[in-house]
Amino acid sequence: MRNYPTIQDIREAQQRLKPHVRHTPLLRADKIEKAAGCQLYLKPETLQITGAFKIRGALNKALSLPREEVANGIIATSSGNHAQALAYAAKMLGVKVMLVLPVTTPKIKIANTEALGAEVILFDGDNAARWRKVYEIAEGNNYAVIHGFEDPVVMAGQGTIGCEILEDLEDVDTVIVPLGGGGLISGIATAIKETKPSVRVIAAEPALTPKYFYSRKNKERTSLPLKNTIADGLRLSVPGQNPYPIIEKYVDEIVLVEDEHIIAGMRALAKDAKLIAEPAASIGIGALLAGSIHVKQDEKVCAVLSGGNWDLSDLAEIYNLAP
Repeated sequence: MRNYPTIQDIREAQQRLKPHVRHTPLLRADKIEKAAGCQLYLKPETLQITGAFKIRGALNKALSLPREEVANGIIATSSGNHAQALAYAAKMLGVKVMLVLPVTTPKIKIANTEALGAEVILFDGDNAARWRKVYEIAEGNNYAVIHGFEDPVVMAGQGTIGCEILEDLEDVDTVIVPLGGGGLISGIATAIKETKPSVRVIAAEPALTPKYFYSRKNKERTSLPLKNTIADGLRLSVPGQNPYPIIEKYVDEIVLVEDEHIIAGMRALAKDAKLIAEPAASIGIGALLAGSIHVKQDEKVCAVLSGGNWDLSDLAEIYNLAP
């Protein structure tokens, strides 16, 4: 089986998902443009059904599997948004779902996942340890495992965002995408570069978890010590095995963004675009405001806002709101 999605896979995913997910709008961010230094458009997956882009990939995979493969249930691990997406997909299919989440998962993501009927197991261990737990449970119960960023069918689902951007802004010059595990940008970059190669695709990665940045520098997948970043959805110590070569092929540049600039991006989105975005989703705006991405005044730039699921108490602190 191929370990990468093709443009045909992405177009088929778009047709498969059309009745089930939102074609999120492309919004002109007029009030942020001066500080960003370009013509800025936002792709707010924060408005997606489960509050994040993950529903596209999870549902594309779940709908692609033979019914007998998911009959006993679905299982995965996630930092939260993939969990909610799988819980939604399982509810739609009427099957059991179990999610192994880090103990550091924001409470709102746990609550939203459980509200969709999922069984949640909180696990104190790194990503590799959580996946070992997942496969142990899956083997004992004959559950279908759906990986959040290694699966090419999941990547194809995420790639539908790239198709929508090109449909809604044909003359887009640059697309900025958050970089965590790599499934989102692998799908989007494939869709864009295979359709319009002249469009620049830039990955924004937290400076505290620069696994893809240093992997590109070292010309091989590089594992780094896991550090805490406010962008919990992008926190990973090693690049995905399947996304890595796709990113090396299609992504023009990887920029690192400090937590303080991610927070600035969150505040700008709330104040000037009236959008609540979690840190992982705000990283592209943070990169622009920090001057980490070279842009021109007349350049049409689209920033993908990957999700908006975060605890209200944490948001109050970020936005300097009274409790």
